[in-house]
Amino acid sequence: MLSTLHSHRPLKKLLCVMAAVVGLSSSLMAVAADPLKVGFVYIGPIGDHGWTYQHEQGRQAMAKALGDKVTTGFVENVPEGADAERVIRNMAKGGYDLVFTTSFGYMNPTLKVAKQFPKVTFEHATGYKQDKNMGTYLARTYEGRYVGGFLAAKMTKTKKIGYVASFPIPEVLRDINAIQLALNKYNPGTEIKVVWVNSWFDPGKEADAANALIDQGVDVIFQHTDSPAPIQAAERRGVYAVGYASDMAHFGPKAVLTSIVNNWGPHYIQATQAVIDGTWKSQDYWGGLKEGTVELPISDLVPADVKGEAQQIISDIESGAFHPFTGPIKDQAGTVKIPAGSVASNAELASMNYYVEGVKADLPK
Repeated sequence: MLSTLHSHRPLKKLLCVMAAVVGLSSSLMAVAADPLKVGFVYIGPIGDHGWTYQHEQGRQAMAKALGDKVTTGFVENVPEGADAERVIRNMAKGGYDLVFTTSFGYMNPTLKVAKQFPKVTFEHATGYKQDKNMGTYLARTYEGRYVGGFLAAKMTKTKKIGYVASFPIPEVLRDINAIQLALNKYNPGTEIKVVWVNSWFDPGKEADAANALIDQGVDVIFQHTDSPAPIQAAERRGVYAVGYASDMAHFGPKAVLTSIVNNWGPHYIQATQAVIDGTWKSQDYWGGLKEGTVELPISDLVPADVKGEAQQIISDIESGAFHPFTGPIKDQAGTVKIPAGSVASNAELASMNYYVEGVKADLPK
């Protein structure tokens, strides 16, 4: 009897080992099948119809494209500063594998948290600081602004263009300058008037700024803020406008010449898939008209010949035949910033801290 029992032990051992292997492989499969947890931190409400709305559309596009490979979450209305750092850290502590932070002022908080959570991947929109586990991404909105500046140059009667501006950061200065460069070329002597509202989303302030500009004779309004309030003011007052971040035509059907639309979906899909595949690397991603990150729906308010010329400028930007920041470009004081024949590098664009020749406004201190 003893010998019989003894002879069954190797079989029992083998069965135990097989069961352990099966159990291990099934648990490995379960780990492999765990969805990537992706978080988004938003500066405004997802219903702002502008910047945050478009990032939310991008999140939804990514979630739809990647299906059960991901789970996503977001926090909206997060102020830049200490609140942002707290929210970003809570996501990292809460098991998020990838976190997108979507406003310039989130740059330092994102970098600080990224250093504390080296196994979490971070991507920050519109900033210029990277780390091993932190990349940056932005839209070349200046390409759209240049085309918008061309349209404004052709449509203005008063030769006064208005800009409702948020904060004097490189992204905003770059876009103002792109408009002025187009004005200088297509309607010399046309000037931009700038009102700073020191907010990304404040419909009341944005409307007041637009009205103040229109009172000064401005007949085309641009904005670098997130609500449709400037568009609605332009519609009420009978002047033209250019929307920002999302297509704002329905807020001002008689006003909106075009909108500089940010389409974030493709980047969110690509970056998230790279994290899933283990191929993600920290980079500084710039997406423009060519990549479809910037789109420009041009209204029928624009005459057909002007629209055709605008489409040609878009084609030239997409093909690389033309770059809005091609030298010689001087600042307001007449100092050459980009020499003749040179094109501004991404680094020069990312650190732009001056107005170009032709801008009559003073830079905020």
